[in-house]
Amino acid sequence: MRKQWLNSGLPVLVAATLAASAAWAQAVDTARIESAGQNDWLTYHGSYKSYHYSPLSQINTSNVGNLGVAWIHIPGRSTRGLQSMPLAADGVLYYTGSYSRTFALNGATGEVIWSYFPELDEALVARQTHSPYNRGAALGEGKVYVGTMDGHLIALDMKSGKVMWDTKLIDSQKLTVGFTGAPLYAKGTVVIGAQGGEWPGRGPIFGVDATTGKKKWEFLTVAGTDEATKTWGNDSWRTGGGGGWMPGTFDAENNTILWGTANPAPLYDWSGADYKTQGARPGDNLYTTSVIALDVDTGKLKSYHQELPHDAWDFDSAVGEFVMLDRDGQKYVVHPNKSGYIFVYDRNLGVKNVWRITQNSNFVKDIDPKTGELIGRRDFSAGKVSEPLCPHISGGVSWNAGSYNPKTGLYYKLGQEWCMTLEVQKTTPIVAPQAQLNIGADFKIAPPPSGEIYGHLDARDPITGVKKWEVRFPEPPLGSVMSTGGNLVFVPDSRGTVHAYDADSGAELWSHGDGTGHQGGIISYAVNGKQYIAVVAGFGGMASDDYAPTFGGVYKSMPRDDGALIVYSLK
Repeated sequence: MRKQWLNSGLPVLVAATLAASAAWAQAVDTARIESAGQNDWLTYHGSYKSYHYSPLSQINTSNVGNLGVAWIHIPGRSTRGLQSMPLAADGVLYYTGSYSRTFALNGATGEVIWSYFPELDEALVARQTHSPYNRGAALGEGKVYVGTMDGHLIALDMKSGKVMWDTKLIDSQKLTVGFTGAPLYAKGTVVIGAQGGEWPGRGPIFGVDATTGKKKWEFLTVAGTDEATKTWGNDSWRTGGGGGWMPGTFDAENNTILWGTANPAPLYDWSGADYKTQGARPGDNLYTTSVIALDVDTGKLKSYHQELPHDAWDFDSAVGEFVMLDRDGQKYVVHPNKSGYIFVYDRNLGVKNVWRITQNSNFVKDIDPKTGELIGRRDFSAGKVSEPLCPHISGGVSWNAGSYNPKTGLYYKLGQEWCMTLEVQKTTPIVAPQAQLNIGADFKIAPPPSGEIYGHLDARDPITGVKKWEVRFPEPPLGSVMSTGGNLVFVPDSRGTVHAYDADSGAELWSHGDGTGHQGGIISYAVNGKQYIAVVAGFGGMASDDYAPTFGGVYKSMPRDDGALIVYSLK
């Protein structure tokens, strides 16, 4: 059995907690997630609209100065920190930690209702490079769904933490990839995407029956159709990549899952300008670095847009935000690409606009805002690249989310100004499973031509990109952003401070140190009429491991194997 669950006294604890709260009053289903009740945070992006916005306003610009710590929970074994997005339903907070540890806590007190620690293949996990972190869970049909690094998707009973089903979807022992991202629940299906951007797999995205755990469909992001196979010259689809390692969203009106996909492998190609016919993976390499629309019931591809054909920079499209907006009779989808370009689509993924949030960018000269076509792309041959590549491989934007506030009409998003030196290697294409990354280059973080590395929080129009205000940070923040009905924008930064800004002006109104850096989610919810802010803290991972050698200072002593969930309320 894959669990370490309740000790002998815990059922009593569960009963007591249930009696103390009005927990589990309603089923979490598609309609409830779609309507996004103000007291809850029912899915990774808050609702299917992906606003990362809470309408709660008890904590607001006039009293945020009285915000203090209500309670803290320590998940333990936080190797490489905490990167997950908490969820909240009917007064209960759910969150995951490293090794897919999953917790249900009383949202008002932090009291543990249940915990679940899956029994993982520890030898496999130790061999993986993108582990052991976990970025969150999904709720639906009375269950909590969580993926594991050894290729399982597990459903837990929301009330007790009991395993309801456990389905192995990936042969992780062979492929050395699994699940680090959160699943998405929609219309009786649990959707989850695998890692894959740097490995010779085919980046599957799965649809699983939420009731039984039976696999319903599988979509391959590498050469998943006849059309796509033709875009991998010389059968180079065997080098693989792709995957959809962050959760997308559900468009109920069109019965469609919207998902972003990762880069092809190897990350860097030596083909130069001849990338259509030469190099490790000749061609456009569909459906990597793309946004795709899948039928939620069948997994059939309905439409797509490849944001970066033949991605040669690791600026993948796996960022999970699909901000769904209605404006002037038009229905838009706003999706950030890791490159720092923000794509605006219609609901069929037709390009309506493209704008850029970063100042330092030279992998292309521009992207056509009408067609999405890349203009003046830089494709590298083997050897040292003379001019630093911007942005850095960690991206012009993080995989973490921004926030759209329907009251202000502004999109709050973090941008990162950094570059990298690069030496591209002509490697032998890898077509068999391997444990280590297939990168194809050596690189090192470097300052941008304009000066020092920094990060910034922008308040912009989500459709046009017009900026209203900006707040700068000495190092790029890596966590998610949340705005609220209290006219606040919360940013947990890399140094370990949570900031609250006036949503209209960007003026800082409150801050608090959590003692370690942030690289995960932040949410708000309410229990018995009281509003709470919950944020995960804990540093370490593919991007944050570079902070100590690059920036020194507080990062030199910051642990990368620790973490906590901190919950705030008004004093």
